[in-house]
Amino acid sequence: MAKGHRSQIKRQRNENKDTRPKATLSFARVSVQKACFVLDAIRGKDVQTALGIVTYNPRYASTLIKKLLESAVANAENNNGMNPDKLYVEECYANKGPTMKRIKPRAQGRAYRIEKRMSHITVVLNER
Repeated sequence: MAKGHRSQIKRQRNENKDTRPKATLSFARVSVQKACFVLDAIRGKDVQTALGIVTYNPRYASTLIKKLLESAVANAENNNGMNPDKLYVEECYANKGPTMKRIKPRAQGRAYRIEKRMSHITVVLNER
């Protein structure tokens, strides 16, 4: 158990807070594997290059990640006062979300389960 008054504990917790600009998309209707194909392509790149990659990538996840990347740039510019020309993608990852379970009727009265997976995608930027 932490020692001290509640306000002191909160102050200590907020000192360790991450101030890098980021954007998250929760419950994206794309599996983690499919999102990671696009995320691996933009990790470590500067924002202009990353936007070019996701714009011309034919995968469905790239449209979601493009909007997410633009949102993270806007957050960096408005909330943190960063220069958008110096930004790069420091971290980007997809975590597993809930799975919708559906039933597909098959031959001879059987039923196969179909799993529609979701993911939580996060893009974290930083300044060079």
